[in-house]
Amino acid sequence: MNGYAAPLREMQFVLSDLANLDEIAALPDFAEATPDLVAAVLEEASKFASGVLSPLNPVGDATGSRWQDGEVLTPPGWVDAYKQFCAAGWTALAAPREHGGQGLPVVVSALVEEMWNGANIAFALSPLLTRGAIAALELKGSDALKERYLSRMVSGEWTGSMNLTEPQAGSDLAAVRTRAVAQSDGTYRIRGQKIFITYGEHDMTDNIVHLVLARTPDAPEGVKGISLFVVPKMILDDSGSPDVRNDVRCVSIEHKMGIRGSPTTVLAFGDKKGAVGYLVGEENRGLEYMFVMMNEARFAVGLQGIGLSERAYQRALNYAKDRTQGSEIGTKGDSKVAIIRHPDVRRMLMSMKCRIDAMRSLAGVVAASMDTARGHPEPTQRARSQAFVDLMMPVVKAWCTETGIEVTSLGIQIHGGMGFIEETGAAQHLRDARITTIYEGTTGIQAADLIGRKIAREKGQTMQWVVERMRETSERLAESGDPQLLAIGKRLGAGIDALVASTDYMLATYEADVKRASVGAVPFLELFGIVAGGWQLGRAALAAQRYLEQGQGEAAFYRTKVLSSRFFAEHFLTRAPGLAQTVLHGASPALAIDDDCF
Repeated sequence: MNGYAAPLREMQFVLSDLANLDEIAALPDFAEATPDLVAAVLEEASKFASGVLSPLNPVGDATGSRWQDGEVLTPPGWVDAYKQFCAAGWTALAAPREHGGQGLPVVVSALVEEMWNGANIAFALSPLLTRGAIAALELKGSDALKERYLSRMVSGEWTGSMNLTEPQAGSDLAAVRTRAVAQSDGTYRIRGQKIFITYGEHDMTDNIVHLVLARTPDAPEGVKGISLFVVPKMILDDSGSPDVRNDVRCVSIEHKMGIRGSPTTVLAFGDKKGAVGYLVGEENRGLEYMFVMMNEARFAVGLQGIGLSERAYQRALNYAKDRTQGSEIGTKGDSKVAIIRHPDVRRMLMSMKCRIDAMRSLAGVVAASMDTARGHPEPTQRARSQAFVDLMMPVVKAWCTETGIEVTSLGIQIHGGMGFIEETGAAQHLRDARITTIYEGTTGIQAADLIGRKIAREKGQTMQWVVERMRETSERLAESGDPQLLAIGKRLGAGIDALVASTDYMLATYEADVKRASVGAVPFLELFGIVAGGWQLGRAALAAQRYLEQGQGEAAFYRTKVLSSRFFAEHFLTRAPGLAQTVLHGASPALAIDDDCF
C-alpha cells in the first residue's frame, strides 16, 4: 500500500482525550460539533484524501505546474480535483457561517487539513492561502469588500494569495517598494513586483484575490508605512462578476526541489496603467492586518510538517514489513526476516511514530485553544486561551516543521538504498518538507518571535502558566504508581526544569544582551517543542492507562499510546537538559569569532 490513509483513530484520541472536543462543542458557536458529526466529517475527509488527492501527489511531483504565455497550467487532474473539493464543501469547513461557511471548530478542521497535507501538500497549499485571505478580509475588510469577495472565496469559486516578498525584501518587509497611489474614485493603482507567490496564477478558478502589501507615496519609512490592498486578478462588473483582466500578470514560475505541483509565481503589478487595488482597513496598518493571514498560515504550515511526517511513516512502515533482509539478531538459524524485526529499524520507526504523536497532540490542543479564544463566553478564559495560542504559534510552526524534516529523512533511511531512488516515493516527502522551515517565516524568525514578543515582552507570564500546567501533568505521572508512567514523569520533570532554567536565562539576558540571547533562540524553541510535546504525550499516557485499568476496549491501542510516550521520554525528553546547556552557555563562540574566520 503506497497511498495515504488517514490515521483516524489517532485523531479521534486527540479530539476526545487531549483537545477536549466535548468542551468545545459546549461553546455557543460550536453546538453542532457533536461526536457523530465530527466522526462523519473525518471519515469523509479520509475518503477524499486517499481516493482523490493521494493518487495525484506523485503526478504533481513528476509533472509540476507549467508556465505558458503568462498563464499557469496545474498538473493533470488538479482542476477536476479542485472542483470536487469545492463541491464537497471542504473549502468552507471552518469558515464563518455568515459568508457561507460551516463554522466547525478549528480543532476539527486542523485534523482534516493534516489529511490534505499528508495526501497531497502541493494541492493543499491553495485552500491554505485562501483561508488566510478570508481571515484578513473578515477581520479588517470593508463591508463592500466582504460582500463582493468573501462568499465566493469561502465556496472556493475564487482563491486567494498572499503577496509580501519582493526581490530585495524577503523577510525584511521594511524594504517593500511596491507602490499604491490613491485615485479619485477611492481605488488605488498598484505598481511593483512580488516573488514566491504561492498559487499566484493557476487554471483552477477564473479569479484570484491577491492581498498585496504596498506603500502609499507619503507613507512613513519602515514597516509602519505598509498598507494592505485587495488586488483581484479580474476586475468585477456592477453585478459582481469577473469582467476585465486587471493589470497583474505572471512573469514566470519557479523550478523547485519540492511541492512541484504548486505553482510558485513571480507577479508583476502595473506594467500598463497600474493594477486596481482596494484598501483593506486603514493606510499604514497593512503589516498588522497581514499578520492575521500569516498566523493562519504559520499554524497551517506546522500541520504540513505533521501530515508529511505521517505520510513518510506510513510508507516506511509498509516497506519495513515487506522488505526481507538478514537474520534476526539474537536468534539461531539463518532464516531471513522482514527488516521491522531489526532493532535499529524499530528504533527509527518508533522515533517517527512518537514524534508524530507528540506533534499532532500539541497542534490539536493549540487548535482547541483557538476555538476557546474565539468562542468562550468568559472574557478571562478567552484572553488566557489567546495568550496560550500566541505563545505556542511559533513552536507549532517551527518545531513541527523541523521535526518533519528529521522524520521524513528517517523514512528514506529505513528504505536504505531504495529510499534514494525516486521511484519508491520516499524522497518526495523529504523534498516537500524542506520548504516548510523556510516559508511563512523561517525557524530563526519564529525563534526570535518566541523569545522576544512572546516571552520577554510579557515577562514570561504565559510561559509561567504553561509550566504550571506541565508540572500538574508531571506530578500526576509521578503519583500514578505505574512504572511506565513514573519513568515518563521523571523525564518530563527534568525537561520542565531545563525549560524553566532556559526561560529564566532569556528573561535575564534579552534586554541586556539581545545578541547573546538570540544565539540560543532556536535551541530554546527546540527545547520548548520537545517539552511541550512530552507534556501532551504524558497526558496521553495517563488517559490510555486509565482506559486500560478500566478494562475498556482497544487494549493494544492504549498500550501503544503508553509505549510511544515512554519512547519519546527516553529518546527525546532526555535531550532537554543538553539543549538547556546550549541556551545558557553556547553564545560566546558564535559571537566571538571574526567574520573573516568563517
